[in-house]
Amino acid sequence: MTIDMKSIHDSDRTLVMGVLNITEDSSSDGGLWLDPAKAKAHGEAMMKDGADIIDIGAESTRPGSKRVSEEDELTRVLGAVDALIPEGAVLSIDTTRASVARMALEHGAQIINDVSGGRLDREVPHVVAEHAESLYIVQHWRGWLAGSAGDVPDADTSVYANGVVDDVYDELMKQVDDVLQAGVSPSQIIIDPGLGFSKPSVEHNFPLMVALERFNATGYPVLIGASRKRFVGAALADAGIDEPDMDSKDNATAAISALCAEHGVWAVRVHDVEKSRDAVAIGNAWRAFAND
Repeated sequence: MTIDMKSIHDSDRTLVMGVLNITEDSSSDGGLWLDPAKAKAHGEAMMKDGADIIDIGAESTRPGSKRVSEEDELTRVLGAVDALIPEGAVLSIDTTRASVARMALEHGAQIINDVSGGRLDREVPHVVAEHAESLYIVQHWRGWLAGSAGDVPDADTSVYANGVVDDVYDELMKQVDDVLQAGVSPSQIIIDPGLGFSKPSVEHNFPLMVALERFNATGYPVLIGASRKRFVGAALADAGIDEPDMDSKDNATAAISALCAEHGVWAVRVHDVEKSRDAVAIGNAWRAFAND
């Protein structure tokens, strides 16, 4: 089955991207989907629940995570890709390795979600450029995984001298410029301000969500990934909810998803697809009436 990726890139409604973490140590679901059969079943369940895209990641990016081997990442990613492509899935691959990106695209994946925005492995944008039908999510992040190669930013990556919105915007647009120089087409690019990445607190993340219109104004589709992030739990605690659990975070994430849809973001990346599917439907409807 051929999927029109231009229509995905240019979607006039906010899409729901379901998270499939095939990792030992992701913060909320590490170890749950390591078994290939369970990974396939979870991916299919999210599709049934309304996920437009499944985002497959085989390496945790939570603070303190260690790199998995290239071999392990390839095995996990390709196993899931080969299992879900025949089911008609639109697959995003959460990787910073060019080798994994290349093999995943050759096996039928359609999107590369690079949390380093082309900074950790400079060959990733070139791989995407070689696959003109694919899409590339360029995310802002100043810190790399422990044990990774390449330049390492200053230890304190969450200091934003000019304010978080201005600094993230300027740095993300520089990343996009570099990706374009590598040969990626503007029609392939999606941007992500990287909530929670080098941004630990509510004070780092809420201003970026308030500034969504500024990111939308770039003309690039915008992905928002707030699901189960630490700042969501902190915001709930600040609101007086004692010891917010995963269900509370998923409810709060759904609220954020509705707001993102109302503000016209391209997609929300979430763990609980069903809750955000309904929330996004309301946000899409709200936006449609507002623009009528």
